[in-house]
Amino acid sequence: MTAARGRRLRVFVTGASSGIGAALAREYAARGAVLGLLGRRGDALRELAATLPSSSDHHIYAVDVTDHAALAGAASDFIAREGGADIVIAGAGVSAGTLTERPGDLSRFAEIFAINVTATVATFAPFIAPMKQGTGTRRLVAIGSVAGIRGMKGAGAYCASKSAVHTYAESLRLELQPHGIRVVTIAPGYVDTPMTRLNRFPMPFLMPADRFAAAAARAIDAGRSYRVIPWPMGIVAKLLRLLPNVLFDALFVHAPQKAGKVAP
Repeated sequence: MTAARGRRLRVFVTGASSGIGAALAREYAARGAVLGLLGRRGDALRELAATLPSSSDHHIYAVDVTDHAALAGAASDFIAREGGADIVIAGAGVSAGTLTERPGDLSRFAEIFAINVTATVATFAPFIAPMKQGTGTRRLVAIGSVAGIRGMKGAGAYCASKSAVHTYAESLRLELQPHGIRVVTIAPGYVDTPMTRLNRFPMPFLMPADRFAAAAARAIDAGRSYRVIPWPMGIVAKLLRLLPNVLFDALFVHAPQKAGKVAP
């Protein structure tokens, strides 16, 4: 994908301090993009930026995505400095095992939804009006998960939040399609990140983060509405969606559960 003639691609990424967000930042930096890197940990963002091509060109925003005013301020700063954004990736996300009856897990549900769902909305919101005035490449990228396709025991908050991301992005896609803005949903399977390293169960088709980022960038380039990565997990996801509830329940009622610790 290329930006307008004579101009570098402008990419704004949340959750850039680790995991999928950092991998996507490295992928786009290698393609020559200028980046807005947003995450809670400024030191990790600076360490990442120092390893990227044209390291001094990138913009660092040490911001918690649940601070919507600070997030909007970072977006406005990036737009002012670079004249807009071509690609915005809502990559911030957390995961944790949850049980509805467990004391304290109501607040964990709220935290997971605030970061995975509401912050995705808050990430996109400041960019939409400028993108409507623009031309060429315009992508809003929501990071969902195959976990959003069926609910798994002990992961109600995470599964439900990622399902909400998928549905929200679908609604937004319809709203923005007449304006030439593509909304892309990427649903990762198992990607080797700090989040998945907490899992204590087999992870089929586990994918290195750099390979995931390259595949995701290709889907974003193409403006795909929805893509599961890696592709074998896409087949598994479709089969899971088609399973009748009685069979799904029988197969997964004894499946292992997520760890209780919140993982970025």
